[in-house]
Amino acid sequence: MRKRYITPRFLSRPLSLALCLTLSLVLASHIVMSSPAAGNDLVAKHVPSAQAVGKGRLSILFWDVYDAVLLAPNGQWTAQAPFALSLTYLRDIDGRDIADKSAEEIRSLGFDDEVKLAAWHNQMLNIFPDVKEGTNLTGIYAGNGESIFFHKNKEIGRISDPDFGHYFFDIWLNTKTSAPQLRAKLLGQS
Repeated sequence: MRKRYITPRFLSRPLSLALCLTLSLVLASHIVMSSPAAGNDLVAKHVPSAQAVGKGRLSILFWDVYDAVLLAPNGQWTAQAPFALSLTYLRDIDGRDIADKSAEEIRSLGFDDEVKLAAWHNQMLNIFPDVKEGTNLTGIYAGNGESIFFHKNKEIGRISDPDFGHYFFDIWLNTKTSAPQLRAKLLGQS
C-alpha cells in the first residue's frame, strides 16, 4: 500500500515554494560563512586572526556565478594588510575562462602594460583549474605582496609580483570594479 502525504491547507504550493527558497537562502548563507576558507588553516597561516569582513554573490543577468567571502585580520580589511578572498562557484566554468575574464577585468581597471598582462595571463592559465558547481578557490594577498591560490586545501600556485596582487584583487575591491554591489557587500558596506 502506497503512503500518501497530505499537505496542510495553509501550505499552498506558492507558500511551500517560498518556505523552501527561504530555507535554501539561510542554508546558503551559513555554508558561505563556514566555507572551507573561513576556517582553513592555510588562510590562518597567511592572514592572522582571519575573520569575515563581508560576503556577497556575483550574479550576471539571471545566472548566479559564485559566492564570495572576504577575510581579513580581525575582520578589518585594508589593502596593505594580508587578506583572503574565497570564491565558491555556483556553475561550471573552464579555468581558461576564469583567466581570460581576470585579464579583461584587470585591463578595464586601467592596467595598460600588455606585455606584463600577457605574462600574468599565462600564469593564471597554469593556476586556475576548471571549476564545477561547489568548487571553492581561495586567493590570498600575503604580507609580502605575493598572491597565493588554494583549491581543496592545497596550494595550486602563486604569483610573486606585488603589482599582480594589487590589480588582481582590485577586480573585486577597487572602486572602479565592474561589480560595485558585490564590492560593497564584501567590504561590509551593505
